[in-house]
Amino acid sequence: MSAVLKEAPQLAPMRPADLDDVIALENAVYSHPWTQGNFMDSLQAGYDCWAWRLNGELIGYFVLAAAAGEAHLLNLSVSAAHQRRGHGGALLREAMRVAREKGAADLFLEVRPTNVAARALYARCGFRQIGLRRDYYPAQAGREDALVFGMHL
Repeated sequence: MSAVLKEAPQLAPMRPADLDDVIALENAVYSHPWTQGNFMDSLQAGYDCWAWRLNGELIGYFVLAAAAGEAHLLNLSVSAAHQRRGHGGALLREAMRVAREKGAADLFLEVRPTNVAARALYARCGFRQIGLRRDYYPAQAGREDALVFGMHL
């Protein structure tokens, strides 16, 4: 059973002014977070970068690159205090909507095998594992593989 949002968060395009909040959230939820430069590069490249706010507080975001009829979800994060409340699923559905609006027929992403909660979320939303990227992520003890997930939109 998936969670149903009882709160009404707002989705808005991410701006450079949001990056301090984005970096704080990113650093809090990941052992190997993206840098401010990664997010700035995504904004400057024209990727779809979206902020998810509840009562003005940044509680999540996603970064999506869409081109040539497909999209790649590069980052989707929800603050630890707001996880398991339906925000991840809602934010993922927003990413899927944006991908469709950009003309993507398929959506792809990578996820750590150790990220059981994210893998379950993606499966609930219709993603299936379609591949493996060896040594993709930095990890405490060297590198960690990435599971490649995809879905037809």
